[in-house]
Amino acid sequence: MPDQELHVVTGAFGYSGRYITARLLRAGHRVRTLTNSPQRANPFGEAVEARPFDFEHPAKLAESLRGASVLYNTYWVRFTHGGFSHGAAVQNTLKLFNAAVAAGVRRIVHVSITNPSEQSPLPYFAGKARLERALAESGRPHTILRPAVLFGPEDILINNLAWCLRRFPVLAVFGDGQYRLQPIHVDDFAALAVEAGHGTENKIVDAIGPETFTYRELVRCISQSIGKRRLVVGVGPGFGYACGWFLGKFLDDIVVTREEIQGLMQNLLFTKSPPVGRTRLTDWARENAATLGTRYASELARRRNRQESYDRL
Repeated sequence: MPDQELHVVTGAFGYSGRYITARLLRAGHRVRTLTNSPQRANPFGEAVEARPFDFEHPAKLAESLRGASVLYNTYWVRFTHGGFSHGAAVQNTLKLFNAAVAAGVRRIVHVSITNPSEQSPLPYFAGKARLERALAESGRPHTILRPAVLFGPEDILINNLAWCLRRFPVLAVFGDGQYRLQPIHVDDFAALAVEAGHGTENKIVDAIGPETFTYRELVRCISQSIGKRRLVVGVGPGFGYACGWFLGKFLDDIVVTREEIQGLMQNLLFTKSPPVGRTRLTDWARENAATLGTRYASELARRRNRQESYDRL
């Protein structure tokens, strides 16, 4: 229908973007996606039009955004590897913001991270802070969502933690494991994003779930849910990283990075804000125990294979 609002979602065939798209379609909106993977399996069929990012062609990028009421930006990279880097992700996102302004997009909903800081030595958190400042300076009405950890069927962190618990008699945690994190279900996060798209005020929201775990408590929660009680031992972060590196070589993936370990241990995935998600990880893990962690989810496989859907990689 021509009178439907057009909403643009980056990465609608990926993880969080897929859930945002599903909610927008149920609400009756037209949806277009910008993606690096236009050939990836499209779960929405003809309901979602796919266009490439075209970061190197600002006019084309702006044209792909023209007519859109809202842009939901989930674009980012988890770690620097090969042709992907945090620095490039920052520059590309700046181009995306500029294109949205040029195209007259009414509102931007942008995915950031808890506790970003331009003074952080961690490129992930520093880059996210740089983008928050750029969005504020753009003058475009916006909401910034700051999730700590997302969980759901296509998740990597929680799934691969369960995968390790299913296969190894001992699980190592970095240091004392008392640093905290606040996971939010991906569909709760999508609901928050869609609500933000209909807002009018500039807002920053810590997108956290209803439960706060220490890392040790998270391991215990997952192990009990899948019925695999394991010995949990604290190790130095250097040794823990080395274990992850060797496992990654065996799996042809990057299991964990030094930066991710530092972010965890510095409590950067924890805030004192009130929760906005409703789904409890404890309940979700128990309800999905039969499938949680039965297959390893590879970050690099998702980057290399631009055709299969995430739940098949």
